[in-house]
Amino acid sequence: MKGSRRNGYSWIFAVERWSTDAPMTVFGRSEPTSVWSSESTNGPSNLKQRCDGVSRSMSPTTIGSPAALSGWQSKADKQSKVTESLADLALQQTASWFIKNQEGDGHWRGPLEGDTILESEYLLICGWAGRLDQSTMGGCVNRILTEQLPEGGWSIYPGGEPDPSASVKAYLALKMCGCDADSEPMKRARDAIKRAGGPWAVNSFTRFYLALLGQIPYSDCPAVPPEMILLPDWFPISLHRVSAWSRTMIVPLSLIWAFKPIRRLPQDMGIEELFADCASETRSRSIGGNDAWSRFFRIVDAVIKNVDCLGFRPLRRRAVMACRQWMLERFEGSDGLGAIFPPIVWSIVALRAMGCSDDSAEVSECWKQLEGLLERPDEKTIRVEPCRSPVWDTAIALRGLAEITSPSTSISTSMSSAVDWLLEREVRFAGDWSHRVKAVPSGWCFEYANRYYPDVDDTAMVLIAFSSWMKQQNMSDEGIASRRLSSVKTATRRGIHWLTAMQNSDGGWGAFDRNNNHEILCRVPFADHNAMIDPSSPDLAGRVLEAFGSLGHRVGEPVVDRAINYLCETQEPDGSWFGRWGVNYIYGTWQAIEGLRAVGVSQNDPLVRRGAAWLKSKQQANGAWGESPASYTDSSLKGIGDPTASQTAWAVAGLVAADEYGSSSAIRGIQWLLTTQRPDGDWNETAFTGTGFPEVFYLRYHYYRISFPLIAIARWRASLGIAGTKQNQGQFAVQSRSSKVYEEVLA
Repeated sequence: MKGSRRNGYSWIFAVERWSTDAPMTVFGRSEPTSVWSSESTNGPSNLKQRCDGVSRSMSPTTIGSPAALSGWQSKADKQSKVTESLADLALQQTASWFIKNQEGDGHWRGPLEGDTILESEYLLICGWAGRLDQSTMGGCVNRILTEQLPEGGWSIYPGGEPDPSASVKAYLALKMCGCDADSEPMKRARDAIKRAGGPWAVNSFTRFYLALLGQIPYSDCPAVPPEMILLPDWFPISLHRVSAWSRTMIVPLSLIWAFKPIRRLPQDMGIEELFADCASETRSRSIGGNDAWSRFFRIVDAVIKNVDCLGFRPLRRRAVMACRQWMLERFEGSDGLGAIFPPIVWSIVALRAMGCSDDSAEVSECWKQLEGLLERPDEKTIRVEPCRSPVWDTAIALRGLAEITSPSTSISTSMSSAVDWLLEREVRFAGDWSHRVKAVPSGWCFEYANRYYPDVDDTAMVLIAFSSWMKQQNMSDEGIASRRLSSVKTATRRGIHWLTAMQNSDGGWGAFDRNNNHEILCRVPFADHNAMIDPSSPDLAGRVLEAFGSLGHRVGEPVVDRAINYLCETQEPDGSWFGRWGVNYIYGTWQAIEGLRAVGVSQNDPLVRRGAAWLKSKQQANGAWGESPASYTDSSLKGIGDPTASQTAWAVAGLVAADEYGSSSAIRGIQWLLTTQRPDGDWNETAFTGTGFPEVFYLRYHYYRISFPLIAIARWRASLGIAGTKQNQGQFAVQSRSSKVYEEVLA
């Protein structure tokens, strides 16, 4: 999937001949553009030659200065029908929307929507625990039925194909709640499930739900022995070798597998008809393929089950107590185990299986956190969220507002409140990440509270937001002297040091852990949620580079150079980059370009040029961009999908970062955003453009459609000089590093 490096950079430079007819002013220097020809096999020998002599001591001359912009401005004036007043109005409307929707304590949190597996699983766990409530049951059932596909099944994203796991869970939940098996929706569902492979085609986690409710025996679930928690770190499948989110699911699941709790449903609530319809289907599935390691782990799975049946469990009691203690420790300071839906559910089952009553303090807290994920978008519907996203939403909103030139008093007040809220959310606790990294604790998590699991993506986004806000404060002595600014600088220093320590050996970053990339773990039978490991991804590398660049770090620093090498090695042959946490190649390509430019890589570098060219090649006739999650399973669909505001904003931001702000592609993208904005400052968007686990779980961040267009429009406007006196920032400019703000942050 990823492009290979092949002789350092030589394969990247062998793309096309760049003209040298005219010098280009870059970072205050006149230099010819690249002259490496298509026959060249040897590019620059080091990363400092890949940029235009950028260093921290450079002059404050900017790419966005009037002299450098004049050519682009003229072209933009001729091509663009977008007026200054339209851009101003769009920014004003969006800023007003954010101010209106800001919480009293300064943060933002938009709805976070997943597919119907969340409502189905909520009903199933309530049914298992004997806690089905008529009001919540009706709301969840309505949501499930509303999302049923015309052909009868349920997909994991709008426009997707019927998914067997989502469909079987929905069918079981509906039947358990009293839906007639002979009703038209249930008949269509059965037909769709049969076409999708039947109930045996479901994934491992779905099998555990079926076992809990007595629909299949636990022997048809993969073995997850609790003794795994006792394995030493050097062991290939030890607990700290799996990803953080898998860790939080495996530990309670191992207790469930050990105790095998069952609450058998009455026959009229079960799904035996699904199995009868697919009697010829095999009970076993090949998880991870038929390679040698997959076959080996299936043999190990069978051996573990046989040994367990014989009652040979010399370490079971010790392992069970260790798992229980591990879970309870991570309840502290968190919105439930891992602060996400699946481990909270499994925690309830595990604790109940160990003998805890439903009203015990531990189980009650789990139910409180689980029920806190219920949203009521209307009086008839309940939507279950996978988690809360306040830190993420607040950081992006703050970043967008800080891009606005000469903000009003109300915007400044709003930003100050958001900064204070984010400062309070810094995680100063040595969580699971510290098992492999020795650094001063810092970072930010995604949710309100999740102290064991700060993550790289949120931390980088918060630092970018802080940097953007600090540039606003740099305009007055009063701002520089403020106590708030001092706190931001201190937190920013800690955050940068933490991100540096979290860099992987390959130069990239994972989300929660360092060097969590043991691919052998993807072959174990319970690895079919496609997230057993947490390796580097281009989008994360790009965002971290953007954070570093926004705070003055440049090419020539080891941490930066390693990350650029990583992005060089992972660029696809067509110029795009994979997006792990957003859909998909539009997201990854945008973020990679942003990061490269932020640390001083030239806009003429082939990495940047090829990325920008790919973005332009995927623009639709109406000027917008869109990409479906289907591109994760079919690479021929890269950059193809219904147009969305969020993905159009990503593409435009990528082009602006690549100094393509005057191109017809960027202008048409901006025009589409401006003409599709609603009067209230919002945009319409129903697509899932966020990624939880590729090919398994996708997300609709309801604020993406607002915050990212705000960023794209503000940056495009500033890049054309419409913004007046404001210095462009990050990837567009290299501001003077003599300011007190940057001297103190970089100290």
